[in-house]
Amino acid sequence: MLDLSNSQTLHKQKPRLIEVVHQTIRRLHYSRRTGEAYVGWIRKFIYWSGKRHPATLGAAEVSAFLSYLATDRNVAAATQNQALSALLFLYKQVLGKELGWFDDLVRAKRPVRLPAVLSPDEVSALLRQLHGTHWLMASLLDGAGLRLMECLRLRVKDIDFAYRQILVRDGKGGKDRVTMFPETAVQPVQAQLGHAKRLHELDLREGFGETHLPYALARKYPAPAMKRSADPDDGVIRRHHLHESVLARAVKEARRCAGIAKPVSAHVLRHSFATHLLQSGYDIRTVQELLGHADVSTTMIYTHVLNRGGKGVRSPLDMR
Repeated sequence: MLDLSNSQTLHKQKPRLIEVVHQTIRRLHYSRRTGEAYVGWIRKFIYWSGKRHPATLGAAEVSAFLSYLATDRNVAAATQNQALSALLFLYKQVLGKELGWFDDLVRAKRPVRLPAVLSPDEVSALLRQLHGTHWLMASLLDGAGLRLMECLRLRVKDIDFAYRQILVRDGKGGKDRVTMFPETAVQPVQAQLGHAKRLHELDLREGFGETHLPYALARKYPAPAMKRSADPDDGVIRRHHLHESVLARAVKEARRCAGIAKPVSAHVLRHSFATHLLQSGYDIRTVQELLGHADVSTTMIYTHVLNRGGKGVRSPLDMR
C-alpha cells in the first residue's frame, strides 16, 4: 500500500518566511520595485541577526540594525527609512506584531539637496539630440511632469486627446492624478499609438498580445518593448513596456552631444517642468497637483531657482 505520510507531512509544512512576504506583497498590491526592495532589506536583517527568525526578535534588534546602517554602513537617511519601512511591513503585515517605539535608534542625517534644473534653452538643446520614441518620452517628462516609470507604464486609455490631459494611474504612493497633455506631443503620440497597435496585432496573430499590468489587468502600452520576454511573476511570454534604462542611456548621451555641463537624468526633466511653470507665474498649488505631491513643502523646493543669483542678492562685482 502506498505510504502517503511523507507527502502529507510536506503538504502541512508552513511556507518559508520569504514566500509569505512575497504573497503578502502581492495581496496588498505593492509595486514590484517596492516588493523587491522590502525583500532585500528583510534578507539583510535576517543575515545581520545571525539568521535568527524575525519572530524571535523585536524592537530592540530592529533599532540596533537600523542604527548599524547609520553608523557602520553610513547609509543615507532615505536608505535607512526604506529599511525601516520594510521591517515595519514585515512585523505588522506578515508577522502580525507591533514593534512600538525605537528609543535608541540612531537616525541617519538627512542632507538638504536642491534639484538640478535645466533652463528652457538647455531642455530644447537636449531634446534636439533625441529622436523617435526617446524624444517622445523625454518630451512627456518635460511637458507633463511625469516620472520615468509613469511615462513607461502609460496606457492608451489614459491619454485624453479631447481634453488634452493625461490620467496618471497608480503613481507614487498608489495615487492617481491628472496632468496636462502638451499640444506639441499630440501628433507624435498618435503616430506612436499606431505603431503600438501594429505590434499588438502582430503579437495576436502569433498567439501573444498580452502585457502585464497590476491587479490582473491586460492592456496595451503606447511604448512597447522591441522584443517579447517572460514575465517574472508568472513566466508568461508578453511584450512589456520599454525598460527604464533605455531612456536613461539616451538622455545621458543626449546631454553629452548637447554639451550640457550639468548632471542630467530623466528625472531632471520633471524638475525642469515644475520650475518652468513656477517661473511662468502658475500657482504653486496647481504645480503641486500636477506633480502629485502630497505636501506643498515638497513642491516649494523648486522655488530656489526663481531668485536671481544667491537668494536674489545682486553681487557687488556687478555693481561696479
